[in-house]
Amino acid sequence: MKIINTLMCKCPECKVGNIFKDKGSILLFQIPKMNKHCAKCDYKFEKETGFFFGAMFVSYTLSAAQMIICLIVFWTFANMSPISVFIIITLIAIFTSTVNFRVSRSIWISFFYKE
Repeated sequence: MKIINTLMCKCPECKVGNIFKDKGSILLFQIPKMNKHCAKCDYKFEKETGFFFGAMFVSYTLSAAQMIICLIVFWTFANMSPISVFIIITLIAIFTSTVNFRVSRSIWISFFYKE
């Protein structure tokens, strides 16, 4: 249940409130906007200045895993050319960037939540 709440970007305290105000859009060049506190239980998401610095490493790990999986699938199983695989991997990285941003921050918040 904790994993599902984390992937859905729900508050780790009440599991009802949303961490983000909106989902953002890579096509409109919008980064997802984050709430400062949970609307339901008033849980503060950012503990201190620079708290989400570590979420960059989580985002990097998510992106690297996605790229490796795409490399294996498209190059090995689909037998595509290296340049085609590179273009597909680049497009997938661009289009999943807002999702990775949200999920990596949610993982980081959940990682430091003490029940």
